[in-house]
Amino acid sequence: MACDSNACDFKAVMLARRNIGPYDIEVDMKYCGVCHSDLHVAAGHMEGVSGKVQYPCVPGHELAGVAVRVGEMVTKIKVGDHVGVGCMVDSCGNCKSCKSGHEQKCRKQVATYQGKDVNGRAAVWPPKSPTLGGYSKNHVVHENFAIKIPKDYSLKAAGPVMCAGITMYDPMLQHGIKSGDRVGIVGLGGLGVMGVKLAKALGCTVSVISRSKAKEALALKVGADKLVASSIPEDMEANVGSLDLIINTVPTFHDYSIYKCLLDRSSRIGKQVLLGLHEGIVSGFALTAITFGRSRIAASGIGGIAATQQVIDLCAKHKIYPELEIVGVSKLNKVYQQLNDSNDSGKRYVLDLATLKEGVVCDDPAPKLDDVKGMSVVSIVETVFSDLLSLRWW
Repeated sequence: MACDSNACDFKAVMLARRNIGPYDIEVDMKYCGVCHSDLHVAAGHMEGVSGKVQYPCVPGHELAGVAVRVGEMVTKIKVGDHVGVGCMVDSCGNCKSCKSGHEQKCRKQVATYQGKDVNGRAAVWPPKSPTLGGYSKNHVVHENFAIKIPKDYSLKAAGPVMCAGITMYDPMLQHGIKSGDRVGIVGLGGLGVMGVKLAKALGCTVSVISRSKAKEALALKVGADKLVASSIPEDMEANVGSLDLIINTVPTFHDYSIYKCLLDRSSRIGKQVLLGLHEGIVSGFALTAITFGRSRIAASGIGGIAATQQVIDLCAKHKIYPELEIVGVSKLNKVYQQLNDSNDSGKRYVLDLATLKEGVVCDDPAPKLDDVKGMSVVSIVETVFSDLLSLRWW
């Protein structure tokens, strides 16, 4: 399923993948989650930073399927294994980040879609075309970037763990979350729901932070201990200094400084971690570097391969599943519209790739997407300076 412009009007197209090499795995794709960042990329919202989108664009970095062929040198996966692929399909393997298990920080990382093969292990066909994501019937990936999905964990649920799961788990891992810690989750969409469930599995007390009380029932249903409404001054006042770590999942730029009062300044962590693909996340990374880690605003992206394997194993052990809606590929335009408008349900939408056949078009017209101001170098610099000048990082 590909779109040929930033209108994000999807249809089935015939494209080619490389044949498998000695270290490659061919995956018969069963399911692929649809992430909000898929919309941002396909619609060109990230062009100010990542460059022009090359169409046709095939998004998807929440892949789940079954290995049907493996190269002669593959040792990690065998035919019949359940396989997941997340947000990247290659990295250099030699830098400090790669050797420490943080491939997501490698400067030569190759994204699962719209990436460029720079290391020779993520080849595409035709050569020099962008990588193709998981909205497809099959996938070819180097074994180093394949995640082994436990056989007793549903393939329907596994895809979102490759993105939402690791995105929420990695900042908990990196900031040393322990049983008894107090975690706040800002936003209760697909990321937030997974964050609540993972933090509870790790023994934490979890507060959902939302604009109003409208999602309180959902927050409690998925395991949160309470919901704090940021628009109610009394609610915020009652929870001042009550959290060790805040993970902010809001996907668009907003005033995240309003949550800093909820952090316990005496906590060994005492940070708000931004995840959304907006200027704030870049500011968070920059402030961490500028202040040598003392900033109370931090940022996080995806996690490394080892951490991704850890989180799928954790989900299997504790029977943690995202809230799901399985849809046929002809509903893809509608899903993009729902993601654009709001994800009030907290669901992760997952494509059933058994419905992907030649000639399929979407049942709905192209989504009417908001005119999102994409990130640019100028807007990022302005945000970093604003955060520094307002001393938000203290």
